[in-house]
Formats: sequence, C-alpha cells, structure tokens
Amino acid sequence: MKLSKLASEIAESPTFALNEEARLLRERGEAVINLGIGEPKNKTPIAAILASAAKLTSGEVKYTPPDGLPSLKKAVIRYTEENYDRLVAPENVSITNGAKQSLFNIFYSILNPQDEVIVIAPYWVSYKEIIKMCMGIPVVVTPEDGTFVPRFEDIERVVTSSTRAIIVNSPNNPSGAIYPPELIEKIVGMCEKKGIVMVCDDIYHKLTFDRNVAVPAYHFTKKDIENSHIVVVNGVAKLYGMTGFRIGWVIAPRDLAIIMGNVIGQTTSCVSPVAQAAAEGALNGLQSVVEALRLQIQNNRDVVMQEMRTFNGARLIEPKGTFYALPDIRAFSNNSVEVSKFLLKKAMVVVVPGKEFGMEGHIRISFAGSVKDVTEGIARIKWVLDPTSPNEIYIGDKKLIRDWM
Repeated sequence: MKLSKLASEIAESPTFALNEEARLLRERGEAVINLGIGEPKNKTPIAAILASAAKLTSGEVKYTPPDGLPSLKKAVIRYTEENYDRLVAPENVSITNGAKQSLFNIFYSILNPQDEVIVIAPYWVSYKEIIKMCMGIPVVVTPEDGTFVPRFEDIERVVTSSTRAIIVNSPNNPSGAIYPPELIEKIVGMCEKKGIVMVCDDIYHKLTFDRNVAVPAYHFTKKDIENSHIVVVNGVAKLYGMTGFRIGWVIAPRDLAIIMGNVIGQTTSCVSPVAQAAAEGALNGLQSVVEALRLQIQNNRDVVMQEMRTFNGARLIEPKGTFYALPDIRAFSNNSVEVSKFLLKKAMVVVVPGKEFGMEGHIRISFAGSVKDVTEGIARIKWVLDPTSPNEIYIGDKKLIRDWM
C-alpha cells in the first residue's frame, strides 16, 4: 500500500514506544522500573470520579458542542481568572481531547505550508512532529551555555518573515527549568511587535518547587484576549494526575477558537462528555489535591538531587518544576539512544534519550512515581554507568555483577 510522504515522516512517540517495551518486560516477570513516563501515580481526585459517575448514571452520554460543554467552560473561565488574573468569555475557550490535541488544533488553524514555528530546546518530543503534521517547519533554538534557558538574542536571531509562532513551555518538559520573567517579557514584546503567535504550553504551571513561580505571559501585556498574540494551553492531566481522561483546553482570541471548534467538529466531533464531567469535577473540587501532588513531587525531586550528588561523572541542573530531570551523561557517552537501550538491557530501567528532546548527551528521568522507584532506579543507572559504584547489585531476586568496565 502506498502511504503519504507526510505521514510516513512522522516519528513514533519514543515515550510510548519505551513504555510498551517496559510493559512487555513486566509481563515476562522482569523487575522493570519505569522512569520514562510522565504520569503521576496518584489516584484520580474523588470529585472527578463522582462527577464522571454522575454523568454515566444519568444515561445522557451524547454529543456535546465541538468546543466543549458550557459547564466545563465555566470552570475553565474561573480557573483562568484565578490563576492568570485574566477575564475570558466562553467564546475564548476550546475544550480538546488532551493538551496534545490542543497544540495540534492551534497549529493546524494558524499555519500555512512552510510557515515556521520557533521551538526552544530542550523541547517536548511531540512539538516538532505536530508542527510537521500541520505542514509547518520547526526552527529549533538551543541554549549554548550549558543551561536549559535560551538567550533572547538567540531566539530573535532566527525570526524571519516566515515565522508564524513560537512555543514556550515553562516549567519545561524535559528539563524542569522555569524561564525567567524577563525572558518571557521579551518574548511577549517580540510577538506583539512582529505579529507572532506565542503558544504557551502551561500544562505544568503549578508544579513548581522552592517558591519558584512560572510567571504567565499574560502578565506582560496590556492587550485583552481578543487582541493578544498569546494563546494558552492547559489541562487536567498533570496537575490532577488525570492523564487517561484526555481533557485539555485552549484560551485564545475567539476567531482562532471558532476555527479550532470547526477542526474538532470535522475530526473527533466533540470531546467525551464523561471525561469533560470528570475535568469539571476536578476543577470545581477541593484544590488541595494539586498541592498534595506538588509536595509529593517536590519531595521526589529532593530525593533525585540527593542520589545524583553521588553519581560521579553525571551533571544535573536542579529542576525547578515539572516532574522531570535531564542529567548530562556525556562523560559516559554522547549517544543517549544507545545509553537508554543499555540501561534497559542491563538494569531494567526505562529512561528517555535526550536526543528526542533536542538535547543529545542527556537522558530524561521522570520522578512522578514512588520514592522507592526513583531511588532504586537511579541506583541501577549508577551501577551501569558509574565505575565507582558497587560492582554488584540485586535486581529483583537476581544478583548481577558488572562485567563491562
């Protein structure tokens, strides 16, 4: 069968591929530790469960408006006012099948073939592929000073007449970096001056540590929603640990929101009303669940930093948010794909190669799971890579001896 060139060039999601490999190993009884998946281990908030159950028991599980249920939009509007100090109307809100679909709908709605989108490395694995699916060209800006925060001058340098958008993800997946307010302010100013759409992927915006704050882009503009160049993406997956419900949303000028609604109407028709009810329940329920998750993840971050201090040769910039760390393992190898495969083969630990995030020579570690998994997972990684670590280790009930150094 002849396949389209465009579709054939879209890469497989490396995180899903690695998770599937880990699942198969577990089914064979292997003691796999998955430090690859970005998924909190908390239970779904009870308010979300009760709200979705009520929708199910009502028997009224039918089509909804393509852009979302009015009641969920109302909850999102209140969330936006409370967290962004910005008043929006229902026409500015588009509910989507997860934040990933939010991003696809935005780029599908604003890009013409060969339009350019600035992507800041390290970047989430799907950004470049989504842009390419929408026939755009990702233009990557990589910090060259050993940090995960770009210089504004380097961003400004790649702007051309074809630049249509820039995507900003702070707190950042995969590094945990929070971009400084002065950088966000300069990007907002550039976008307003040059007519560039600033897409803010805020999916981790409340998962910050040590009193650090990810200052919203809205803070640096006097323009209202209709005239702003800022488009905000958010959802319930990360803050509430509701990854499987697939509910995201976009805050945008209404002309863009209308087009995105048309895209949903012609693709998925709408978003599941049961999942929308769950998201509404989470947003309207006790918000202490978010703080409890944040504190748990901050504790995990502290454990990661403690364990990494004894990792000779690896360098880690402390994550200020999210639940990811991006250690530099170039002292051992510049090939993060081979290192990741070796770690899975020898130590049964899943990590994601930094190459997938535009940061070769690094690996991404997720600390969204239990302290036990984080501690044991890093111990196994050290056993594989660090020659000063003990030569023997137990993985499950097997005693293994390092024989490749």
